[in-house]
Amino acid sequence: MKKTPFLTLEKAREITAQIPTPFHLYDEAGIRANARALKEAFSWNKGFREFFAVKATPNPYIVKLLHEEGCGCDCATYTELVLAEAVGVTGHDVMFSSNVTPEKDMRKAREMGVYINLDDATYVDFLAGMGDVPETVCLRYNPGGSFSLGNTIMDMPRDAKYGMTEDQMAGAINRLMKLGTKHFGIHAFLASNTTTNEYYPELAAQLFRLAVRLRNATGCHISFVNLSGGIGVDYRPEQPKCDIKVIGEGVRQRYEQILTPQGMDDVAIFTELGRFMLAPYGHLISTVLHQKHIYREYVGLDACAADLMRPAMYGAYHHITVLGKEDAILDHVYDVTGGLCENNDKFAIERSLPEIDIGDIVAIHDTGAHGHSMGYNYNGKLRSAEVLLKEDGSFQLIRRAETVQDYFATFDFTDFKFQY
Repeated sequence: MKKTPFLTLEKAREITAQIPTPFHLYDEAGIRANARALKEAFSWNKGFREFFAVKATPNPYIVKLLHEEGCGCDCATYTELVLAEAVGVTGHDVMFSSNVTPEKDMRKAREMGVYINLDDATYVDFLAGMGDVPETVCLRYNPGGSFSLGNTIMDMPRDAKYGMTEDQMAGAINRLMKLGTKHFGIHAFLASNTTTNEYYPELAAQLFRLAVRLRNATGCHISFVNLSGGIGVDYRPEQPKCDIKVIGEGVRQRYEQILTPQGMDDVAIFTELGRFMLAPYGHLISTVLHQKHIYREYVGLDACAADLMRPAMYGAYHHITVLGKEDAILDHVYDVTGGLCENNDKFAIERSLPEIDIGDIVAIHDTGAHGHSMGYNYNGKLRSAEVLLKEDGSFQLIRRAETVQDYFATFDFTDFKFQY
């Protein structure tokens, strides 16, 4: 299946006339349509709520856009909580799922009145040490063993640092009920970037059965099951695309098979999607700076792994379109690189592409999640801008590019003379 960029060469030139490349570009129309499709797929569950994984794309304009579509925020740190609060997302519009949690972060979560998802049984005393426990608390589950439905980035559950055992969860629930907690949530994240429609239904079945066992063992009230993230996207053109309507129906069937007969049909379904919500609706837009002809043919971009770490970190595939040459024959083979002093700074290796010229503008696909957010400053590279392509065709700078002044801002130059 052909991957088509959501902007034309003409639109790219219009934007780059005002905002130099490289920059991450987001498609408002696509983001909104996808959020509505997710909501519709789970409309059978009256308590359904998506908590967008802020770590995927931590930009207030993106968070606000999704909040307008009914999404809350999944936050993992103090900074992400502050970002959500600044946009006006607080209280039970926020799920706080952290691990190795600093006291400052937990206190901020308590102050905001958000859902708190405990990663370990020892966190019960940690939480209680800050005052009265919340009326509703979520617990993160780790079943151990392996999980076979697509797990290309996360470790297997038995190797993962997250969550607690079932016995630990039961103990934590009993302790929390004595401290005053009345309602409980269950959370698990067992796989990342799954490209099968069966992942969520299978995970849901596991968690629904767990919910029944915990209810029977402790007498607690389970108010929600949080399926977390893990639904993947089709990074490669030949990959199947997850069908959220089919996924939602699969979860519904497991719900009615497992929870409804147990009188637990008041359980809400929560999700914490990041990649699925944003990845396909972002491009890294970059300009070709150089070509090199040695043992391979190299194309050098003004973007680098500091702008998109995934290919260097995971060997991840990201499709590349040379704008204006969408229909050209793919009769050249290139390594597409950035300018870092690291040989893994490559967006593509031996990739078939049309003939590329210096000055061409390329769109690197599916960078809307875990793209800009994983950026860094190695080699003194400055982090790129973020731009929103609006529904009406206009565009807005939603994060400016870093400057040299930004890069040096945290140094104490008292003993030095710097000019920049």
